[in-house]
Amino acid sequence: MQKKVTYFEKPGPDNTELCLDIVRENVKEFGYRHVVVASTTGEAGVLFAEGTKDLDLNLVIVTHSYGFRGPNSIEFLPEARGRIEAAGGTIYTGTMITHSLETALAKKFSGVYPTLLVAQSLRRFGEGAKVCCEMVMMAADAGLIPEGEEVLAVAGTGRGADTVTVIRSAASKRFLDLKVLEIPAKPRG
Repeated sequence: MQKKVTYFEKPGPDNTELCLDIVRENVKEFGYRHVVVASTTGEAGVLFAEGTKDLDLNLVIVTHSYGFRGPNSIEFLPEARGRIEAAGGTIYTGTMITHSLETALAKKFSGVYPTLLVAQSLRRFGEGAKVCCEMVMMAADAGLIPEGEEVLAVAGTGRGADTVTVIRSAASKRFLDLKVLEIPAKPRG
């Protein structure tokens, strides 16, 4: 099997539209039914929802959890929510797998915990690849995508999208069943 891989010169939001094109190509050519996209403010979520509304797929937009940037706060914009839902996307806001109780304990007690080791290990492939794995588990935990299926996942470094992965989905309690099968796009740097 041969497939195309795109390496971006630099990470960041300048790659978002090309990631959308890569997702569209992969859905059309390989028949993926589930796409999970990270979106902090909703800007990338809107782009993917409106850019894939003509495709027959289950689009899940995963936001940061409430309180990620401070108590009782959410960065996701209400107008983005309306546009994504109007285009047929589903929005999920929940506990981020690698930003759990262990993060608080590590700060308080200056320790290293298993979840933090997993997050740092996944970052060796890039920030976006780590987030892709995390979001697929979150969406599976919420019942928004089935386990054991090949899913396209899209995330970025900071804002926007710069990474596209193909992941065999698993819920977080079955993390060791999660498999990164392909990385169709990522930044080199």
